Amino acid sequence: MQVPFLNLRAQHDALRQEINAAIQEVIDSSAFAGGPFVARFEKDFAAYCGTQFAIGLGHGTEALWLALLGSGVGAGHEVITAPTTFMATAEAITYCGAKPVFVDVDDESCTLDPKLLESAITPRTKAIIPVHLFGQMADMDPIMALARKHGLAVIEDACQAHGAEYKGRRAGSIGQAGCFSFYPGKNLGALGEGGAVVTNDPALQQHVAMMRDHGQRKKYQHDLIGWNARMDGIQGAVLQIKLKHLERGNEQRRQHAAVYRELLKDEKALRLPTEVPGRKHTWHIYPVRLQRRDEVIELLGKAGIQCGIHYPIPVHLQEAYRSLGLGPGSYPVAERCAQEFLSLPMFPELTQGQLHAVASELKSALLRVGCGPSTGSGRGPAQVA
Repeated sequence: MQVPFLNLRAQHDALRQEINAAIQEVIDSSAFAGGPFVARFEKDFAAYCGTQFAIGLGHGTEALWLALLGSGVGAGHEVITAPTTFMATAEAITYCGAKPVFVDVDDESCTLDPKLLESAITPRTKAIIPVHLFGQMADMDPIMALARKHGLAVIEDACQAHGAEYKGRRAGSIGQAGCFSFYPGKNLGALGEGGAVVTNDPALQQHVAMMRDHGQRKKYQHDLIGWNARMDGIQGAVLQIKLKHLERGNEQRRQHAAVYRELLKDEKALRLPTEVPGRKHTWHIYPVRLQRRDEVIELLGKAGIQCGIHYPIPVHLQEAYRSLGLGPGSYPVAERCAQEFLSLPMFPELTQGQLHAVASELKSALLRVGCGPSTGSGRGPAQVA
């Protein structure tokens, strides 16, 4: 059986009539750059996240960048984040003129380890970016406590965590700001690029809203040197439609994750991902950990099972950040994750037959390769938030 890693066609086929009508409405109104369709989505998305404000932007990288700028991050500052993330997290820090400082991830959730955080804080530290990885939030209580102690901003990288929760609070609603990407493959994806900052801070909302529109408070009055980071009307209209279906899609992902766990729970060569108690996982990605990953993924590909790897090189080892002087061994847990992660197909429209096919072919590949036991534990019963 052929199983794609992601099938956006299946998602859009079910919504095609609604989406086509929304696009036609944008065309008829000519509200293409910002405007009422974006404003409506902003209102709905803020309510969904449990925040007062949402500011629609061109993509998630701009959300991180403008949230940092709006929090006063600039030249000479340091911003702490995790090395297990997409490159955009660090890029946003760099484009503020600041320096990314990494803290290793914990071995269970693969999110920023709060126990290591305080030792990384210096007089130059201005902010912390906890990355909510693969659909699960970082451990926010101790992070927020340290931020308050040291007077630091907390900017949540929630680009993979639409609808995820920490002790009943939605991603993006705990820190000073939350940053989202609506790249098409995300749990809430646009028909192209899109992003947003959510916040309860009126001053930050105003700053980001001005920055996205060339620093304008009103037309042709530029109080700041800003940028063009507006969300376009078509994306706002489409996202407003797709937001109505996000909870259903997230629940389907949770059900698929439970099936994977049941089918694969006895495989000693695998370390399965876990949902930490008190955190509601939305399973943007379902990453297992194993040895001899490259051989396994090659066999799966030959069997028609498309998988991914998130992320094969941690940020601190990327060529772009060689100047930081951080070699192998700097963050051992993140580096081990990079060598072991294998992302299985995960999207709401997966069928039971496809889930069983993935598990069966994965078991077969493990047997053929002769994988030994996986590192660490991560084999306890699934926790349900």
